[in-house]
Amino acid sequence: MASKVEICGVNTAKLPLYKESEMMEMIEKVKAGDKETRDKFIQGNLRLVLSVIQRFSNRGENPDDLFQVGCIGLIKALDNFDTSHGVKFSTYAVPMIIGEIRRYLRDNNSIRVSRSMRDLAYKSLQARENLASQLQREPTVTEIAAALDARREDVVMALESIQEPVSLFEPVFHDDGDAIYVMDQVQDTKNTDVKWIENLSLSEAMKKLTPRERHILNMRFFEGKTQMEVAKEISISQAQVSRLEKNALKYMRKYV
Repeated sequence: MASKVEICGVNTAKLPLYKESEMMEMIEKVKAGDKETRDKFIQGNLRLVLSVIQRFSNRGENPDDLFQVGCIGLIKALDNFDTSHGVKFSTYAVPMIIGEIRRYLRDNNSIRVSRSMRDLAYKSLQARENLASQLQREPTVTEIAAALDARREDVVMALESIQEPVSLFEPVFHDDGDAIYVMDQVQDTKNTDVKWIENLSLSEAMKKLTPRERHILNMRFFEGKTQMEVAKEISISQAQVSRLEKNALKYMRKYV
């Protein structure tokens, strides 16, 4: 795949190149039913498919399979392209090719999604293709939801549920130095090193307290009980609970 010389039996080094003006003329002939020009046009845009499937080269999929699926997207783009909008064919075709490849990857995904969610996702994708053909641009989620008479949140959730999972070890940037992976950009704000050290310090400080003080603090701050409830449980006054709690916290602050 790296050399781009032979894929699906196609010698990519010998693929024709057409100027944008030539392609527009060919598209008009294709729309008129010229099958020979249609074949030439598809051949001349196979490099576009190749450029797209490079984005999916780290998925472990067979390049030939992705190339064939990408060609289906290219053909769909040609069938739905409207020259009257003044948009370059490649601008319209690339999202169509990507969409076809993503659909293929989703269908072969091991992650299970509910039938209703998957149905909404497929309807959303179909609506996106139809709107893209009409608008000659990528439609917004709000426009897709309006076309389906569905809530925007439901459409977003459905589309996200069928996204291809990303490995934590997938590189997102690579310069002359070390690569940066997805896991390097994932931050756990809850279990940080600082909080781990703080919890360790608190645990050590708790060990310095008397059993009664530890019991009171556990009931007050871990079980959420009031001082009156603690006093009733251990058979002392609320004032005593308050004093023991205050002294224990004062000692822990000093220790930590």
